[in-house]
Amino acid sequence: MFPLPCRSFKLLAQASAWTDSCPARVTCHRRISRAAWYCAGKKAPRSPKARERRIAVVQSGTRCEARWSRKLLPKPAIRSAGTSPPGDAMDLLRWKLLAQRHLFGRRVRIWYSSAFRLPLPGLEGSTGFEPRRADYVLWFLLDQWALAPSAVRTPRRVRYRELARVHQADYLETLSDKRTLARIFAVDESGLNVDEVLRTVRLACGATVDAALDCLKTGGSALNLFGGFHHASPAQGGGFCAINDIAVAVDALRQQAFFGQIAVIDLDAHPPDGLADCLGAAENVWVGSLSGESWGPLTGVDDTVLARGTGDATYLQALSGLLGRMPRPEFAFVIAGGDVLAGDRLGKLSLTLAGARRRDLHVREALGGVPTVWLPGGGYGEDSWRVFAGTALVVACRSAEPIAMDYEPMRARFSWVASRLSLDKLEGGTEISWADVEESLGLRAPSQHRFLGFYSTEGLEYALSRYGLLPHLWRLGYSNFRVVVEPAALGDAVRLFGTAAGKEHMLLECVLEKRRIADADVLYVHWLTLRNPRARFSHRRPQLPGQDKPGLGLAREMGWVFQRMARRLGLEGVVFRPAWFHTAYTGRYHFVFVDPARQGRFEAMIRDLGQLPLIEVTKAAAEGRVLMNGEPYTWEADEMVFWLGPSRLDEKLVEAERSRVSFSLAPPPTPSRTQTSTATPHAR
Repeated sequence: MFPLPCRSFKLLAQASAWTDSCPARVTCHRRISRAAWYCAGKKAPRSPKARERRIAVVQSGTRCEARWSRKLLPKPAIRSAGTSPPGDAMDLLRWKLLAQRHLFGRRVRIWYSSAFRLPLPGLEGSTGFEPRRADYVLWFLLDQWALAPSAVRTPRRVRYRELARVHQADYLETLSDKRTLARIFAVDESGLNVDEVLRTVRLACGATVDAALDCLKTGGSALNLFGGFHHASPAQGGGFCAINDIAVAVDALRQQAFFGQIAVIDLDAHPPDGLADCLGAAENVWVGSLSGESWGPLTGVDDTVLARGTGDATYLQALSGLLGRMPRPEFAFVIAGGDVLAGDRLGKLSLTLAGARRRDLHVREALGGVPTVWLPGGGYGEDSWRVFAGTALVVACRSAEPIAMDYEPMRARFSWVASRLSLDKLEGGTEISWADVEESLGLRAPSQHRFLGFYSTEGLEYALSRYGLLPHLWRLGYSNFRVVVEPAALGDAVRLFGTAAGKEHMLLECVLEKRRIADADVLYVHWLTLRNPRARFSHRRPQLPGQDKPGLGLAREMGWVFQRMARRLGLEGVVFRPAWFHTAYTGRYHFVFVDPARQGRFEAMIRDLGQLPLIEVTKAAAEGRVLMNGEPYTWEADEMVFWLGPSRLDEKLVEAERSRVSFSLAPPPTPSRTQTSTATPHAR
């Protein structure tokens, strides 16, 4: 039980007043007021007059002794500076979503597993796919009270016999081959852990099947946070789709003697070629698609192909036509694709986040109370998680509230984990022995060097495990982790080792120290390397400047680990010097250059060259082929800072410099005749 301040009652009253615009306002007011009495440990009044008297008490904020129930109201995640919107605005939004959830989402279930993150570190860089999308969506929904923890379901792995009713046996056998999975997911086969990739795929398919069966039983709606593999056909996979989870779920419904009309509404930006092969000739199954490109005729699919760059208005008009042609279903699947956004790496449409939300609201309205399974499909941009988080708000809360653009789900998650870490385990024990006294007096050599004077080796391993880094490394094929801490010339060094195939490898190395920069005490990162020794460079995963081994896909997590370290040590920020463009680009979400003019040039460089592949830009910067205002530009490895409090950057100076400069690339040097003749036999 937690104390509920008077301000929360006032916010509850504001949420109650907000429901005056709700069509079901009578029911909404009743449930909100009952929630208030439940928080106060009182029974809700039955009499309307008694209820009005108690509402007046709530609005006056005099019931200070009210208690907060864990069961009804989840405690909000600890917010650090920078999370938006702040204060009352954030709390009011939570109350609104809570009220709407109790009104409209009481039968909504969400299927999720931490294993939904594909253990393919090179996938994000090559395609723009955010492997943490399912995590981000769940963390956001829980943090914003849009989802009750009891509504989260853990999926099972789909069984072979369920897959064999849709896919050919010989194709299923090939999924145990690294080369097959590497082709489907467009990654290099080195370092690919077949068992873990298949575990993710089978869990995702099992989630769709279980969600469908649950909806059939309860008549409600469900969301699977990783699914919608519409490119997989009975005999082959492709386009990041190894098995067709929707086709397997449709077959599972038929096995339960459900032979009613099923609608599959595919709103991914790419055509459902796999669904056409699996369900095109199925009886009582209608497949409708709204995509941004044509892959030829699709058997049994009502396919609408939109022009490249189609925006909100045209898209929603075409959606109305598609839904108008849909036969009235008794069950539905919806692929609410995130690749419809403008700027998506692989999609060709140009919807806004608001347009994608209106799309989902329109579909939900058209389906009414039909049992529906919602799936995320594709999404190859940094905002793709916001699309399906918005879909979840529509399904669970019928909410059109926008998600703040500077909301960071990893901040909320790491803050929540940090608040639950054991200080005793981080320090390796708080009891003082005579040996500790002798060490402090210099009478004996220290038995163990503490990292930054605080963390023990066991504490670092404990923190890396709780923050999710070690479980991710385990899925990449490493085990028997070992942490080594020792003093370095510039601060303290920590190394993380892991074993694979009987050989120990160094996976992580960093050198940190406390330092004063820009009139602030900060955690200074002198060196950081994240290495995946089991992987190799290839045309699908090219070598970036400064790399000796491919990365682990954990750079963003390490930034938040450093942030939590700095906060625990009472520092004001985290600082590092990006030696290459790609390291600055990776940290751009939270790090800014200390010098505002340097930040302006960096933002202008992203603005002008952002449409090019990252590998091309960072190599051009390393080779001196970047031009600023037509003149050669040398990459400036200046200090970048992640402020724990409000940013100290002068935005006017940033804007002035950003407007002053423009960037372009000089063409690469033409190979000499000798180089060309030498390369010809290899090209053949």
